[in-house]
Amino acid sequence: MTTSKSHTESMRHNADEKVDSGLNIVMLRGRLSRPAELRVLPSGDRLVALELSIAGAGAKTESVPVVWHDPPAAAQDLDVDQAVVVLGRVRRRFFRAGGATQSRTEVVAETVIPARQVKRARSLAAKAKARLESAEAEAG
Repeated sequence: MTTSKSHTESMRHNADEKVDSGLNIVMLRGRLSRPAELRVLPSGDRLVALELSIAGAGAKTESVPVVWHDPPAAAQDLDVDQAVVVLGRVRRRFFRAGGATQSRTEVVAETVIPARQVKRARSLAAKAKARLESAEAEAG
């Protein structure tokens, strides 16, 4: 692949330019396709692994893996087919398994709430919107 000089120059960072730090935010609403799974890591940290099924309009149902670090005790009571709202970020992590490097893309949850808690869900959406607006203003 050949990279043109102008393309290379446009990718360079000038000290006077404001750098867009970016934003990684995701909000999901779906149903749990399996019970919450509590895991205790070798470090002693706890996380709950969730699998969220999201049916798009006219599209196939998509499965989204979600991990929630240091969740409240009630998180492990989340069960199959329960509708939830998740606010978090997307992460791709790499690990070794069977002598090969593998990767997994997942959502790291900041908050998970039952979807029936409409006021809290709206509050989460407002929080996400505020972050988007703040990042937009900073990128200016």
